[in-house]
Amino acid sequence: MKTHISLLFLLLLPVLVFAGSGNKDSGKGFDPNNIDTSASPTKDFYQFAIGNWLKNNPIPDEWSSWGTFEALYESNSKVVKEILENSAGDKNAPKGSNIQKVGDYYYSGMDTIKIEKAGYTPIKPFLKKIADIKTKDDLIKETAQIHLRVSQPFFWFGAGVDGKNSAMMIAQIGQGGLGLPDRDYYTNDDPRSKDIREKYIQYMQNMFKLIGRSDAEAKKDADKVMEIETRLAKASLTKVEMRDPVRNYNKMSFDSLKAIAHDFNWTLYFEALGINTPAEFDVNQPGFIAEVSKMVKELPVNDWKPYLTWNVLRGSAAYLSSAFVNEAFNFGGKYLSGAKVLRPRWKRVMGAEDNALGELIGQLYIAKTFPPEAKERARNIVGNLIVSLKERINNLDWMGDDTKKAALVKLAALTVKIGYPDKWKDFSGVNISRDAYFENDANASEFLTKDNLSKIGKPVDKTEWEMHPQTVNAYYEPVRNEIVFPAAILQPPFFNIDADDAVNYGAMGVVIGHEITHGFDDQGRQYDAKGNIKDWWTENDSKKFDERAKVIINQFNNYAAIDTFHINGELTQGENIADLGGLNVSFNAFKKTDEFKSGEKINGFTPVQRFFLSWAQVWRGNERDESLKLLIKSNEHSPNKFRVNGPLSNLPEFWEAFNVLPGDPMRRAEKDLVRIW
Repeated sequence: MKTHISLLFLLLLPVLVFAGSGNKDSGKGFDPNNIDTSASPTKDFYQFAIGNWLKNNPIPDEWSSWGTFEALYESNSKVVKEILENSAGDKNAPKGSNIQKVGDYYYSGMDTIKIEKAGYTPIKPFLKKIADIKTKDDLIKETAQIHLRVSQPFFWFGAGVDGKNSAMMIAQIGQGGLGLPDRDYYTNDDPRSKDIREKYIQYMQNMFKLIGRSDAEAKKDADKVMEIETRLAKASLTKVEMRDPVRNYNKMSFDSLKAIAHDFNWTLYFEALGINTPAEFDVNQPGFIAEVSKMVKELPVNDWKPYLTWNVLRGSAAYLSSAFVNEAFNFGGKYLSGAKVLRPRWKRVMGAEDNALGELIGQLYIAKTFPPEAKERARNIVGNLIVSLKERINNLDWMGDDTKKAALVKLAALTVKIGYPDKWKDFSGVNISRDAYFENDANASEFLTKDNLSKIGKPVDKTEWEMHPQTVNAYYEPVRNEIVFPAAILQPPFFNIDADDAVNYGAMGVVIGHEITHGFDDQGRQYDAKGNIKDWWTENDSKKFDERAKVIINQFNNYAAIDTFHINGELTQGENIADLGGLNVSFNAFKKTDEFKSGEKINGFTPVQRFFLSWAQVWRGNERDESLKLLIKSNEHSPNKFRVNGPLSNLPEFWEAFNVLPGDPMRRAEKDLVRIW
């Protein structure tokens, strides 16, 4: 099961060391002009801290949201663009070199004349093979080829860390095969879900017509796809149910897999993938896989042809002519997310290439942007926060000594990865040319898929990364017990050596603390120091954790983010626990600085006030209504405003800093306070 927990829109981690109070520049890292002095910090701290920024920074048309993450992404993209353009312009790069592959992929994606002329010709071989399917075995073989090169119909399959033997890789199978971002969109009867289904069917019809279907044929095909995906959705677990690692770990033999899904020809599927039949499997959602098998038996072959065709279409649209690109944007970008215009082509090609050849780009990116000494600086900062959490665990009044001891063992075993991998993946087996955009991406996809499949049954390679160095993100991986900070977020403007400690700890420190705390949230706490799913808690302490987690679930359930759309407290509890834990851990470390002890004001604010203002400014962001509704429904992160106000309303240090009194909206009643880490 893919278990890593990413920050998503957080992404503001700076690289340099905590400076000590040193030279303070009030213009670095924190801008008091963002503050809305007409708002009260005791009623809505988010509005107070960044209200003027919200007013003065409307969302650019190409974005569905705009904030610190997006701004850093834009800045970073300019660096990557230069790398891609320089590589594409180097016609003398040796064949097979990183520069040749990076440059030719980008060139092929930017060659719009050739792409427009080709239309959907690049996927015609797939469409013909689908049309020629005559038997269930043909269906299985073609599904495998689509899995290798384009998309993931039916389910996803690959190698992953064994959740109860974390030193080894195991074959994993999980639910998938849906075109909409959440299974509830197929099953719920609220007005928005119904409207999304109608728009989705129309979107499919439009795409089918682009490959020559008549109006009647396109409608028939779209209806059939919707029928199949709805049945798959009804068999799928909800996102909340997917958060339970115990429920989603189901290790079994090949005979056991065949017993629950005997009408899917697994032997043929593995042969078509080019691998031997694995001895063991972790079938994440057995009920779903059983339903897939049942559907393969019950539905005639011709019913599956529109479904496979649709998977090829939606997996390849970005690499075809503008008619396909525009249809995909009109539904996914404009309707679902609220963006007003299509992003510039170079950004779209850059994003596609990052997915395909990300580590190759990363090697060029690191050479240009990330000095080796930065890695050690960042590692030292993480060490400070680990010490802080150790202190807090030792001082917990609700946890017994046995559980504390086990928690400290896990914390001490945490692996920290900074900047970029120590070992790079070898892409020598990938063929990339200057004149075949879709083919380039399909070749890279097949290479990455086969590389992943080759790990089944082998020891875990602990040097591997789930993200590329140029990715503006970070994550915690429970099955590896590791935190990872790619180089792209280890940079200004979110940290500056001239800024004061309060700003650095409020932004940088909380981000680090957030990631570390993920090892002890509702999911992470179910894994031991080695990354195995194992209950290392005493029964009494486990009960106490659940009671405290229930309080934060209820807190966020009560937040209406927009109209009648409430945050899902169960889905977001892990991120909410990590935000609150990150604040506590970083503030605990901040208290040891000279600046905290001095109480010296900058721009009229005390060090403690600046700590919390810095945290709020990390989360400044405007969001379109469509994007916000999609986030609430399908994402485990709470909207920005509530990631600020929610945890702060639980912190006595915040109340004291801004004179928040009992009964004020930014102060929760004593009986409702969340106290975990």
